[in-house]
Amino acid sequence: MVVFRKRLGEERFEKIFDNFVRQCKEKGLLKERLKAIDATHIVADVAIPNTVNLLREGRKRVLGQLEKEKKIKEDLAEELNLSKELIEQVKGKYSFHVEKITGLLEKIAGPEKKRKLVSFVDPEARFGTRFAGYKAHIAKDESEIITSCETLPGDQNEGEKSNLESLLKKEDEKGLTAQALAADALYDSLANRLTIEKREMKHYIPEKRKKKKLDSFIYTEKEDKFICQKGYSSIGKTYHEDGYVYYFSSRFCKQCDEKKECPCNKDRPTLYVSQSHLLYLKTDPEKRKKALKKRRRIEAKFGEAKKNHAMARARYRGRWRVAIQVFMTFIVLNLKRMVKLLEIKQDTVSLALPSG
Repeated sequence: MVVFRKRLGEERFEKIFDNFVRQCKEKGLLKERLKAIDATHIVADVAIPNTVNLLREGRKRVLGQLEKEKKIKEDLAEELNLSKELIEQVKGKYSFHVEKITGLLEKIAGPEKKRKLVSFVDPEARFGTRFAGYKAHIAKDESEIITSCETLPGDQNEGEKSNLESLLKKEDEKGLTAQALAADALYDSLANRLTIEKREMKHYIPEKRKKKKLDSFIYTEKEDKFICQKGYSSIGKTYHEDGYVYYFSSRFCKQCDEKKECPCNKDRPTLYVSQSHLLYLKTDPEKRKKALKKRRRIEAKFGEAKKNHAMARARYRGRWRVAIQVFMTFIVLNLKRMVKLLEIKQDTVSLALPSG
């Protein structure tokens, strides 16, 4: 199995995964109405040592590799007390293997306050929030079929534009479309909203922070105006730093009896609205609420993968091996869902046929 996995590699396992998704599309099992995107963590298959023990292990590995190559020098033994001294002694003098381990050791012993390396056993695993390992980043169709997935290091933010763009490109390559995309607040950014709109999809993403200052105003998309609680409308806008400044008539605002409580309490009353918030306001609130409710089903899919298919912890070490585990897990989940959907489709056809 180890040789077979290595021969196929991550790329071929992804092709197998994609082949099943294409079959689902050809059989009409995908709804292609709402995409849901999210990520879940996978704990690395390592015991996580503290920094002191990791430095000791690093020195042992450097020395072990040197002994294996029979290139150790007498003066090297004197430099074993401190990791930094060992790095200075061996860096650039020995083989690629020594350089690789020394490079990892240098990252731990370096000036960085936050340690990134989890273990020498799996040097690609990274610390995430309250875990160490990797993340499975997926796109799911409303039919509960996983259509695309990527494996990220644990310290990566799946909500970054590059990670969303990478996942959506996989969807594009398979010819998968949708009317809308739902994601959690981690994906809230102007770049992500524009990336989704570029593909002619609605974006249903909650905002990370509530815009309390704007809660007392109503936005009218048709007229592109904000209306205050007293019924006064903005009379114009100007572009300013990734957003717009909407301004109101100072003549009306000066006479307003709620001027002291108004967020626009100025001689020239203005209201700054970011482009991202403006795009958020342009989505239908009821449709957004329903889409985000459907998005939560992706958590159940992650739960099934972890509870029934052991994806909570990595079986292998190294990102590409963990990626293969992720592909194999979701291939199985998709096959199970595919059988269920075909049964439902068959039952629907049987009911539609005239009896006798």
